[in-house]
Amino acid sequence: MAAIAWLVIPVVTAGAAAIWAGWATRDKTMGDNAELQGYERFREAMERTHSGSHSSSGAA
Repeated sequence: MAAIAWLVIPVVTAGAAAIWAGWATRDKTMGDNAELQGYERFREAMERTHSGSHSSSGAA
């Protein structure tokens, strides 16, 4: 029975490693595209907001 336990441990560990490797190398670009587009819209909005403002380096 002890021999079976010593064989099951590496098999289970290899299975867990295979599952983790598949999860770690999954395609993660789906969420990144939406976030990058949102960031680009944010930058454009900030540039439009600040394009006509006064300079803060001068005296008030």
